[in-house]
Amino acid sequence: MSMSVGDKGGEEAPMSEINTTPLVDIMLVLLIIFLITVPVVLETVNLKLPDVAFEVTTTKPENVLLSIRSADTDGDGEPNSDSASCEVYWGQSPVDSKQLLERGQEKLKELLEDIGGPENITEDNFPEVHIRGDVNTPYQCIGGVIYTMQFAGFQKIGFISEPAAGSIAVTRL
Repeated sequence: MSMSVGDKGGEEAPMSEINTTPLVDIMLVLLIIFLITVPVVLETVNLKLPDVAFEVTTTKPENVLLSIRSADTDGDGEPNSDSASCEVYWGQSPVDSKQLLERGQEKLKELLEDIGGPENITEDNFPEVHIRGDVNTPYQCIGGVIYTMQFAGFQKIGFISEPAAGSIAVTRL
């Protein structure tokens, strides 16, 4: 860069004005670069996300209803943070993980006997597991039950929840 020396009243004094043209050029180049790169960064996979409405579940007699909650050792309604014990209920009766596995396997054996063997299994007559989990239940409790029921042989495991206030129910035909 050079410095221009102006003629101000006969004195040779440096000019006090700054040339902003190179600064504006750099800013315009950066603006163009950002305008080109932002759409590339924001590119996402096209998905159809589900609507907010919930789907009404029809309960079949062969379905298994499990309720899970964290064991409360404080007595105040909130789960104890250092307690990792879980309470699992098959219907209304409490079960531990070994009993849960055994009952799940027995349920599937009974189904196979009732329908006449594994060749007669269809998607309509295969039982589902419906899990109702307390909002304060740690993930390890629910995850353990899911793993146990999958190990027992169940393929469909769903969660039962309360719909949000003002939400719309969708029924399948």
